[in-house]
Amino acid sequence: MTIDEIVTLIQAVSDNGLTSFVYEEGDQKLILKKKKKKNVAQAPVAPVVISQPAAPVMSPVAVAVPAAASASASETGLVNAQKDVEAASKDNHEKSVDIGSDKVVTSPLVGTFYSAPSPEADAFVQVGDMVKKGQVLGIIEAMKLMNEIESEYDGVVEAILVENENVVEYGQPLFRIR
Repeated sequence: MTIDEIVTLIQAVSDNGLTSFVYEEGDQKLILKKKKKKNVAQAPVAPVVISQPAAPVMSPVAVAVPAAASASASETGLVNAQKDVEAASKDNHEKSVDIGSDKVVTSPLVGTFYSAPSPEADAFVQVGDMVKKGQVLGIIEAMKLMNEIESEYDGVVEAILVENENVVEYGQPLFRIR
């Protein structure tokens, strides 16, 4: 069998969507396999809801206002409404970030958090464990790469803020160290 014939077979396997092909001739054997594409479903992401006070209900009233004054009043109302939304967002963000300690290890990337090196192994750390700077606390899998999360501080693990196999976001607090 020549190289051209092998290339033709490879092209035929690829074009026809075959995943496996075996060819035997005498003492020669040719096996072609094509990896199947995996369908990976993205984990659902919970929507972020920012609560804000409801706008007062106004009944329509006909008022004669000059056009310039009307435009200025509506722009002022929009600016004030925007400031209210920004203030509510900032308040909610501060409440969710305040976790009670200044020693917090956060996620350096988006991925799946694992608390142990394998499903049957013990967790890297438990609440109450002493940790040293550089000690592995967990793993985040991103794009089939395992990234070790190391402690940035010496101290005691005060809280583990994420559960095993949960999806984590960039900057999400993972561990609290005291």
